[in-house]
Amino acid sequence: MQSTQFRRLSAAALLTALLPLTSASSLNSGPTKAAAPVQGAQPDPQIIAQFGLLDNAKLQSYIDSKGMQMGKISDRPADVKGFTVVDSPVINAFATPDGHVYFTRGIMAHFNNEAQFAGVLGHEIGHITARHGQKQQTRSTVANGAILLGSIFSRRIASIAQPAAQVVGLGLLKYGRDDENESDQLGVKYSSKIGYDPASMADFFLTLQRTEQSSGASPIPTFLSSHPNSADRYQNVKKLAQQAEQQAGRQLAVNREQYLRLIEGLPYGEDPRQGYVESGTFYHPDLKFSFPIPSGWKSQNSPSQFQMGEPNGKAVLVLLPAPGNSLDAAAEALVKQLSLQSAQAQRTTINSFPAIAIQADQVQQAQNGQQGVSARTLSYLIQDGQTIYALVGLTSPADFNTYAPQFQRSAQGFARLTDASKLNRQSEKIRIKTAAKATTLAQALAANGIPTARREELAVLNGMKLTDPLSAGSLYKVVGK
Repeated sequence: MQSTQFRRLSAAALLTALLPLTSASSLNSGPTKAAAPVQGAQPDPQIIAQFGLLDNAKLQSYIDSKGMQMGKISDRPADVKGFTVVDSPVINAFATPDGHVYFTRGIMAHFNNEAQFAGVLGHEIGHITARHGQKQQTRSTVANGAILLGSIFSRRIASIAQPAAQVVGLGLLKYGRDDENESDQLGVKYSSKIGYDPASMADFFLTLQRTEQSSGASPIPTFLSSHPNSADRYQNVKKLAQQAEQQAGRQLAVNREQYLRLIEGLPYGEDPRQGYVESGTFYHPDLKFSFPIPSGWKSQNSPSQFQMGEPNGKAVLVLLPAPGNSLDAAAEALVKQLSLQSAQAQRTTINSFPAIAIQADQVQQAQNGQQGVSARTLSYLIQDGQTIYALVGLTSPADFNTYAPQFQRSAQGFARLTDASKLNRQSEKIRIKTAAKATTLAQALAANGIPTARREELAVLNGMKLTDPLSAGSLYKVVGK
């Protein structure tokens, strides 16, 4: 969840309360400061609502410049519309069917030269010019919409969120091997055509594989999950790159130093200012609140909402902004928009915050025309000044007595955050260092105070092995405040 103040959401936004991607409204209090994409194409507001827009004009200008240059020499220049860096630590890049290319700051942090960036840029533009996304759907439903809630509510989620389901998110469009191979070929073609060594795209595949191997299973899609890998892909791109360089008749650029200088200071990893989980508690430094999350539950944060899910998919708890200027108005809107029946509301106070607790049922019509209870909810509307938060818990009627106490505990633990150590938490940033003498990456990281447990992570970030040599004067990445 992002921002220092909620922007009021439309009532329709609550229809998507259970989806990872909510309405186009975000929690930003005003326009984002990052540079807007060129070519007259704005990023999809629903994608920005989910992931945020990176506030880095220099980096945005860079991808605009390279993207326009590559778009002009592509096979369908008119199809390539715009380029945006989103504020997500996930390592991913994706192209939407409307011709927009998105890079996460996570993937920008893991590139180690301009040629790697250009190769992936060419690959994504290849998906656009080959119209792979349009072959699937013009707009596609979020594949993991019920990832936390599980099967018992997936049908209900689909029915209440149908108008907002036509959205595009990270890892949404899953490409087959033929599409990936075609985009690899186009990536090599386009990146070499604007002067970059396409072999670096193949090298970046190795970095991606290492990140997945080291991180294990992740609930958030990464580049290789939305772009299926194959054992021969690396070798195929290497061969294509050799052919492209022979055809170019000259040495193609890599530009390691220029790229590393460009990403100096880029945020790395999760941004705690947007909220973070630590020791079973969700903290939000900018909004100055905290509350406990149910023990053992999975969680997923976005600029629009924070959701928690029971590991087996039996219950979900979602925090999001509520509409209305008062608790009564917010309660009325929540009951209406979530189609709640038999609602029982009770005024209460939670750690000095005025609140309303609402227990109700969600009812849907079965195929035989009869209505039945599909979910039981316990929601809390909590007012903090002019802002009203909705903490919505859902489970099956049979499991309600099991999970209602956990919903209640989280809501009643909602409190003002005053701990300076939590309020002042800052994200790590990419720092570019220069090797003073010939050394190894491991020795250089140790000299910069990187603990042993994180050195392999930093080796992957640098696209190197710990035993690889660093010559005097060469640049490398570390992370720090």
